This record gives sequence, structure tokens and C-alpha cells, in this order.
Amino acid sequence: MNNSIKNLNDFIDKGSITSQQILVVALCFVFNMLDGFDITAMAVVASSVSSDLSLTDDLLGWIFSFALAGMMVGAMVLAPVADIIGRRVLIILSLLLVGVSILLTSKADSLGPFIILRFVSGMGAGALLACQASLAAEYSPEKYRALSVALVTAGYPTGAMMTSVVAGFIMPEYGWRSMFVFGGLITLGMVVVAWLMIPESLKYLLEKQPKNALIKINEILQKLKHSPIDELPERIKSHKNKTTLLNNMRMLLSPKYRSLSLTLWTAFCCAYATLYFLMSWIPKLMENAGYDMAAGRNAFFLFNLGGVIGIYLLGYLSIKWKLTNLIFNLSIASAISMIAFALAPNELNTLLILIVMIGILQQSAFTGLYGVAAKAYPTEIRSTGVGWAIGLGRIGAVIGPALAGYLILAGYDMSANFMFFSIPMIVCGFIAYRLHID
Repeated sequence: MNNSIKNLNDFIDKGSITSQQILVVALCFVFNMLDGFDITAMAVVASSVSSDLSLTDDLLGWIFSFALAGMMVGAMVLAPVADIIGRRVLIILSLLLVGVSILLTSKADSLGPFIILRFVSGMGAGALLACQASLAAEYSPEKYRALSVALVTAGYPTGAMMTSVVAGFIMPEYGWRSMFVFGGLITLGMVVVAWLMIPESLKYLLEKQPKNALIKINEILQKLKHSPIDELPERIKSHKNKTTLLNNMRMLLSPKYRSLSLTLWTAFCCAYATLYFLMSWIPKLMENAGYDMAAGRNAFFLFNLGGVIGIYLLGYLSIKWKLTNLIFNLSIASAISMIAFALAPNELNTLLILIVMIGILQQSAFTGLYGVAAKAYPTEIRSTGVGWAIGLGRIGAVIGPALAGYLILAGYDMSANFMFFSIPMIVCGFIAYRLHID
């Protein structure tokens, strides 16, 4: 093995940041932003869809939850395939799946097709989110890994924030279906961008060594301003170490990773329940409280703006402070801010200020869990580990919006719902603290 190969595994972990690495993180951010737009578009069109399709609040809750159930399946079943076929291929296929299904959603005229298409869109989005987090982590130096994952994850609330802006422009004239046409076409356009510009994971190519791996590695190294290698490192070929989806999934519950996996899954589940209650119901709850649709869109925009700010704040603080300690403090603070919202006087400006604070605190705490997952698992099972943490965590995302729908139908108002969903964030904080990951 030549010297360049010996040092190659440490090249990214301990090296400086190049323009190619910045491009990878930027592309993952853009693709995740589209995910955020496509999945959360339902929140701002909820009233129009329920009126057009004659849906009650409990059925509306199930539409939210089916998209999130799809994200769970995508993260658990599709994302691990990236450890077999590569990150790049799965990102392209996931973008294609999301784009086509979102475009078809604009034609749905009854509950059944609507739910099925939202589920399919969620599958693509769930796989894409987990895969992008892994790719960004693998192209980042160790010191900036949590920051890179945070930046990519910030794409989702950024896209959700843009949902409110775009809706204000096109919905009054073209109706709710135009939101899905817009999102679907833009996402399909990004398939071409991904095909031309997104590279494969260097660590994946080194460890899995697919066809033409040496050529692909040297092309990437050239872009990273590193000298080429002459040969691939020797690959261990024992049957015991052969990579399969089943083996990777088993490793997550092996004695070495069992405690980590179960703790991480529970923390994700709690954070997801609260996040997607907020992501799904803020506009509708504001309308139920007597405000107009514009106020609901503004609240949704500000919640996601707070999320973007919070995620960047988390990324910055993660360089200086222990990650799981940050998650604990932010989770408890987010729960307190939700309780304050529930107890605040029914005055719009006060509520909007609190919504921003909730977005900053809750989404920064939630995003920290992605960094924990990406740092906790080794390369060979990273996409599987991140995918399953996101996937099983989305059990909370499925339950949260559906449960809120039944609570609203039973007569519980906005304040009661905010009070109720502050509890999972308290639990999340205490559980995450036990992981002790920097």
C-alpha cells in the first residue's frame, strides 16, 4: 500500500475544507430545501384541501401522518440501500421519486390517492434526508462534521419557510394544486443537477470498491486538490464482513451499538412528535384561534425562520460545546417556550415572537440529534444508522400530527395542544443527555 493510500482515510477527517467539499454541502442543502418545501406544502394548503375534499380535522391529521410514515419507511428501508449502491445513486433516485409523486399530487381529487401519493413522496424525502446527512458528514473534517450536518439539515426548514412565501404569491390566483405543480417541477429539475454535480462518497468508494472505483476516486481527489493514488487498498473479502442490508441492520442492535441505538431512537421519536405537530398544525391552529389565513402563513414562516436560525446556531455551538449537553439545554428551553406560548395572552404580535423562539430552540435541539447519529456510527453502517434513527424516530412524527387532529376534533384549543406537546421535548432532553457524544 503506497503512502497516499495510507493517509487517505485521514485526508478528509483531519484536512482543511476545499471548494468541492463546500459544493457537496451546498447541494445537499438545496436538495433538502426542496424536500422541506414539498413535504410541508400540505400545512399551508390544509384549509383549502379540507374544504375542497370535504375532510374533517382527524382525516387531515392522517394526511399529514401518511407523508411522515412514508418518510419513516424511506429512511429505514431505502436509505440503507445507499450503503450498498452508493450515496450518489440513491440521492438521484430519491429526487426523481419525490418530484414525480408531488407532481401527481396536484391531480388528486379524493382522500385515497392523496394519501398514497403523500406516502410515496415521504418515502423519497426520508431516504434523501438520511443519505444527504451521511454524504455531508463524509465530506467534512471531523471538527466541522456536526456543523456540516446542521447546515444541510437547515435546508428543510428553509424550504418550509419558502412554502409560505410561494403560497402567498401563487395560491390566491392558481389555488392549492399549483403548490404541488411548482414543487414537483423544481424537484425534477434538480435530478439533472444531482446527476451532473453530486459526487460519490470517497469513503464509500474506498471501502466498497465498486466498478471503476479507482478512476472515480482519483477524479474526486483531483477536485479535492489531492494527489492521485496508484492502486486501491486491499479489501477484506471474508463472508463475515460482507456488506448486506440485513447485516448492517443487525449491527445496530449488536452489543456494541444496542444502547446507543435504542437511546437515539427514543430521543428522535420524542423530538419528531413535537416538531411535526408544529410543522403540520401551526397554520390551521392559528385559523382555529380566530386569525386569518395570512396570519397562519406568517406564523408558519416565522417558526421555520426560527428553525433556520436555530440550526445554524446549533452548528456553531457544536464546534465549541459538547453536542449532547447542547441538546439537553435546548430541549428544555424549547419546552419552556411552548408552555409560555400556551399561557400568553391572545395577542398576535406576542404569539409570533414566541413562535420564532420556539422555532429556534426546538429545531436546533432536534438537528443536534442528526449530528449525534452521524458521529456515533462508523462509515460502513452510517447511512443505515442515520436512516434507522430518523426512520424509527418518525414513529413520533406519525403519531404527533394524527394525535393532534383528534385532540382538536375533541375540542382542545391551540394552547392545550402546545402544552401537551412540550412534554416530549423534556423527555428528549433528558434521554439525549445520556448519550455523552461530543
